[in-house]
Amino acid sequence: MDAPGLFDDTPPPEPQASGILGTGSASGDEPLAVRMRPRVLDELVGQDHLLGPGSPLRQVVEGRQPMSVILWGPPGTGKTTIAHLVAQGERRFRAMSALNSGVKDVRAAIDEARRVRRTGGPQTILFIDEVHRFTKTQQDSLLGAVEDRTITLLAATTENPYFSVVAPLVSRCVLLTLRELDATDIGELVDRAVEDERGLNRAVTLDNEARDHLVRTAAGDARKALTALEAAALTVAGEGGTEITVAVVEAAIDTAAVRYDRDGDGHYDVASAFIKSLRGSDVDAAMHYLARMIVAGEDPRFIARRLVVFASEDVGMADPTALLTATAAATAVERIGLPEARINLAQAVAHLATAPKSNAVITAIDEAMRDVRQGKIGPVPADLRDAHYGGASNLGHGKGYVYPHADPRGVVPQRYAPDVVAGRDYYRPTRHGREAEIGERLEKLRRIVRRPADG
Repeated sequence: MDAPGLFDDTPPPEPQASGILGTGSASGDEPLAVRMRPRVLDELVGQDHLLGPGSPLRQVVEGRQPMSVILWGPPGTGKTTIAHLVAQGERRFRAMSALNSGVKDVRAAIDEARRVRRTGGPQTILFIDEVHRFTKTQQDSLLGAVEDRTITLLAATTENPYFSVVAPLVSRCVLLTLRELDATDIGELVDRAVEDERGLNRAVTLDNEARDHLVRTAAGDARKALTALEAAALTVAGEGGTEITVAVVEAAIDTAAVRYDRDGDGHYDVASAFIKSLRGSDVDAAMHYLARMIVAGEDPRFIARRLVVFASEDVGMADPTALLTATAAATAVERIGLPEARINLAQAVAHLATAPKSNAVITAIDEAMRDVRQGKIGPVPADLRDAHYGGASNLGHGKGYVYPHADPRGVVPQRYAPDVVAGRDYYRPTRHGREAEIGERLEKLRRIVRRPADG
């Protein structure tokens, strides 16, 4: 079963200039993103790590090796484009989408491929878009045919295949990871679409601010960028103009331009205000800056990383669950992505902003590292040294070590730190949140543990 409209077996005619719409097809009404689809593998943008001579991707596209492949990457990075390039070869190609196909369709495609192969026909390439949407049963139905190469599977997914694809299928395929396109990649595609005769054929111009806005709002999605560009071009053409400005782009895609430069001062200013709002416990301001970064196209992984750091640096043991929330949000960003992951980020922001604050953890590690760098590195006490190898006992290693669990209190007087830093208090809990309780316990622990050193 072929996915309707996914591919067309009839090759498109040679391009001929035709105003705003360009001429990617005979009718000239194909979307700009389709018309600008790379015609050869070397036109693929942003995936240089997959394009080396003899790479698995080249072998698949050129038909030199019948290897099954899973293409994993964010939307708009070229997965369908790669399938389109494979479809242009001489091999038999069938495509289906997991959105509207079931086990029956998969088995029918496999049976047909088997019949063709038995009659001396070419091997079948079976492309399955959004394979992560297949159930385990549907994915299992592919295993035998992939194993004996009745079909060569080409599967595309935006989800981590180690979580969304059954392990036996992953093990039978080569996993190719497509990278998210950066601003340079998206800019190159936008410029190409403006200039190329398949695209807008220079019928419009794009000012720098509008170009930056298109690139920023695309958030690494080539299809999104080209769709927005086409909408803006049609808008300006309808008004009888030729220049696409940021106002035209805003009107075309209904997204306000946020003054934010991912590589410049705006990036650092907003990120700084975000962290300071969290530290200052202003949840509303922090939520504003979070929204500002998301709308501006900031990499959500950057935001998640900052939250994870903040959870230990500025909340720490005042609320030990803050780090759990932040790391869970970071995991959600990796596994789900935007737009849904905005909710997970917002939950983490709400937790961190309203949590009691303490910088005692970062102060402790920084002071300890400063002492180490200043040469305060005494020998490890003999009773703490490894005593599990032959001859260790002769050196006195482990002698005198007291096992804390043997004491009903779970803690015993014992010298742990080297003499040079004995008695040094690195971790100093605040009176905020859980650290108030921790501080009281820590005083008791230090009195017991340090009793020998304190006399």
